[in-house]
Parts: sequence; C-alpha cells; structure tokens
Amino acid sequence: MPRKQGFYVFLAVVLVQIQAQVNFPANQDQTKENHRPQEISLAGLEQLSTLSKSNNLSDVLKKLLVERVVGTPGHEEVRQYIVDYMQKLSWTVELDEFEDSTPIFGMLKFSNIVATLNPNAERFLVLACHYDSKYFKNEVFIGATDSAVPCAMLLDLANSMKPLLESTKSSNKLSLQFVFFDGEEAFKQWGPTDSIYGARHLASRWEAEDKLKRIDILVLLDLLGAAHPNFYSYFKDTENWYAHLLSIEERLDKSGHLEHDAYSSVVPSQPPPARYFQPRSFYAYIEDDHIPFLQRQVPVLHIIPTPFPEVWHKLADDGSAVDLKTVQNLVKMFRVFIAEYLHLDL
Repeated sequence: MPRKQGFYVFLAVVLVQIQAQVNFPANQDQTKENHRPQEISLAGLEQLSTLSKSNNLSDVLKKLLVERVVGTPGHEEVRQYIVDYMQKLSWTVELDEFEDSTPIFGMLKFSNIVATLNPNAERFLVLACHYDSKYFKNEVFIGATDSAVPCAMLLDLANSMKPLLESTKSSNKLSLQFVFFDGEEAFKQWGPTDSIYGARHLASRWEAEDKLKRIDILVLLDLLGAAHPNFYSYFKDTENWYAHLLSIEERLDKSGHLEHDAYSSVVPSQPPPARYFQPRSFYAYIEDDHIPFLQRQVPVLHIIPTPFPEVWHKLADDGSAVDLKTVQNLVKMFRVFIAEYLHLDL
C-alpha cells in the first residue's frame, strides 16, 4: 500500500483473536525472557486509580502544548522542562546529544532525554515517546497527540507514582526507564535519513555499548490523546504483554475506575467502542521510533491507535483535540501495568 504522506507504511493486515488471559511461562525465575506480572488486588487498583484525583496532568500538558520543532526556542524550553521535572523527582537524567544533517535546516543538534529510576539495575522496563513536533513551513503545528500527550503521560506517571516507585530504587535487578526521543518527525520527506533521528542514534549507541540487552520491553507511546482510540497487538513476541494491558483495562472497568463517558460515541447512530485495547493482533508495519530497536531484536510493545487520529499532521492537532478523560483512563492503565511489571508492594 502507498505511504501515508510519507510517514507510515502499512504492508499487511491480518486480524487474530487475542484473549484477555495472559499465558506467561511457568518458570518463576524472573529473567528478561520469562518475567511475569504480579497481579494486584482490587484495593491496589483503587489505590492507583485515586492517584488521578491529585495529579497535575492538565498543568503538565499546558507546558508541552507549544511548537517543538528541533532548533526552536519552544523545543529547547520543552526539553529543559522535561529534564527539570524528572530530576526533581530524583530520577537520573542523561542527555544523549548529537548533531545530524537535515534537509531544509542543515546540521541540527538533537537531544534524546533518558530518565532512569535506578541506573545500576540489570534490566529495565522502558516507556518512550517523542517530544519534538513536526515542521510546517509558515505554520505553527502544536502536535498535541503527536506527541505532547504521551510525554505528559510519562511525566504524570513518574510524579503520581513517586512514593510507590521509591521502594524499588534500591533494587538492582529491575527498574524503570523513560526515553523522550528527539527528532522523530521528518523535516521534508519521511525516509531512512529524514526521520527518527534520535531513535536511530540511541539504538546504534546502545548497541555499541552493549546496553540493548538490558531492555526487557520498549513500550512506545504515540498519537495518543484523542477520544475513542483503538489499539491492537502488533508483535507476536510481546502479545502476552499486550493481552495483559487488555486484562488491566477490563479489571479497571469492572471495578468502576474508568471514565465511562470517555467511551461514549460522539455519533449517536454508532455504538460506543467496548474498549481501547482490542482483542486482536494487527500485523502491520508502522514506521516509528521503535524501528531501530526492533531491527536489533529489542521486544517492542507499540501503543499507537489504528486508525490514526483524525487530526494527525493537521493544524487541528492542538489542545482542542485532547480528550482528558480518555488520557486519564490510559494513565490509570499504565500505572497498573508498571506496578504489576515491577511487582510494586501496594
């Protein structure tokens, strides 16, 4: 199939049923290959859900809803905001800085932001997104879903879960790492040398430093924030973890912790979606920041809606495109995912 505005390529689509039952290996030795989640109780679900009542997601998002084209003042301000925010939460923050040649602007300086809860850990659950916004000549493109919202979600997760995550900082076995990629967007035409600048650089660097083996899963968040997203499992080797997210959504819903009007249909003649995480495998090739890591055999869980939001790469992708109740639902799901992956003691 043809490229969509030179950005993503879909090659093949095969739908396969997935059950919200996770079939993890029976071996209890917690290694990268057979790590199992530790399901939390109903009281734990409530504890994690109530963290949304005192969070500052809206305030964080406002700081990110600015033009963030690489090399602009807005880009620099957002980079520093993310760095300061994570450092104040006592995470170790590293800037992966490099220069690369771009069309239109020539040589530009890029900075991936790598925030790590415990840098001495042997393995990491990695959540990632990109913080730059796309360049449009003579236009100001905000990129709320693409990808200010995913960045705000990661910052909110780190902030709201701070007391719970503190207890894991002394563990050198498994920890949490957030990566904010720079230069995901193409400046002129999406292609091998004009796209995912930061991801290509960091994957190559970590391969040379033998650090890729420390990544359990790379969970990449992109194009989030619009109402009614539909997610699918895109990779067989992480299908268990996708099914686990499906299970988390069902458990939160059954225990009454999700905002139901965020699921309601804006079109009266159409029924509302039953869930965000669809019980299907969707075998498609989507070009995004995960590609350089996937090519190096890093397990990837790609959280991106299919179809893309209506505002994708349109000037309408601003604050008005964001459905905060949907975002809060997703944040709750990922709080549970992190808690169960890291075996947090609630």
